Amino acid sequence: MKLFLAGASLCPAYGGPAHSVSRLASALTEGGVQVGLWAPDQSAATTPFLALESPVQRLTGSATEALERFGRPDVLHDNGIWLRHNHQLAQLAIDRGIPRIVSTRGMLQPWAINHKRLKKRLAWWSYQRRDLKQARYHHTTADEEGANLGRLGLGVPVCVIPNGVDVPPIDGNTRGAQAGKQKTALFLGRIYPVKGLPMLVEAWARVRPSGWRLQIAGPDDAVHRAEIEAAVSAAGLNGFVSFLGPLDGEAKQSGLLNADLFVLPTHSESFGMVVGEALGHGLPVLTTTGAPWPMLEQRGCGWRVDPSVDGLADGLRHATALDSATLQAMGAKGRQLVETEFRWDQIAKKFAMIYCDLAR
Repeated sequence: MKLFLAGASLCPAYGGPAHSVSRLASALTEGGVQVGLWAPDQSAATTPFLALESPVQRLTGSATEALERFGRPDVLHDNGIWLRHNHQLAQLAIDRGIPRIVSTRGMLQPWAINHKRLKKRLAWWSYQRRDLKQARYHHTTADEEGANLGRLGLGVPVCVIPNGVDVPPIDGNTRGAQAGKQKTALFLGRIYPVKGLPMLVEAWARVRPSGWRLQIAGPDDAVHRAEIEAAVSAAGLNGFVSFLGPLDGEAKQSGLLNADLFVLPTHSESFGMVVGEALGHGLPVLTTTGAPWPMLEQRGCGWRVDPSVDGLADGLRHATALDSATLQAMGAKGRQLVETEFRWDQIAKKFAMIYCDLAR
């Protein structure tokens, strides 16, 4: 099986999709699939999400050049829609008779559609609807997104396969050593409007949990950080809320391990890769119903609240009232959840079955 796998960017600053697409490439090669990985910004050559010795073929140049260098694939798997390179890949697949699967990555969810709505309506009727109808499969990472996609009536089968989650080794005493100290709630992700940070700041100002601080980590996107910093200052929270900037590699792992609670106040997520990462690091998670993680409450490892200031404030009151031992026990349940249900080898096998079906 020979797969051409494309993402918009494989740089850490691009967020969850950069990690999940790269990690899928690695897991597929471990299962015997020959993978060529490409992104239009040439980040396949430099992404830190691939090991230096990885057998994944890092492709550069234009989409046409990358395909020619890789050789005819059995399947083309594109991640994302709307962008110029997505349209180019759709045309290349049609012209060359290559079966194509498209992962929509939450870009057709209601919040995403309404963001820059006019521009997207023009693109939808100009080319995007046609490109999606010409795909052989659509892929989503959660049932809700799959149902929304199905309601568009595109006549293309939809498969739902979650992202995988890597579970790092953790010293059992890591969190216990912090007992009695100030507790930390951590947000980690792009500082971008969809992430709901203005709601989180207002909710934190309402609750002002005693003995807690809030850390906001991640790259600034669309100059949104200045807005959040202004909101923090206006609420009188400068002594309680801090900005860490982007965290990668060991710094990211340290941030997750040194926190007591993970908070994602999102309006909309296709999967919420960082939720899985937080659970894998033994952190209980407070997020919204905009993230497709109903198992948080089902498995006793977190909370899902309405994506509003009221919802987040209620969630914060519940979560920050718990002692360290209870939070750690919840985190352990979350870690067990991702260890058993989100292993990358299991995810890669599901994709490989879809690819084989397409290549027949």
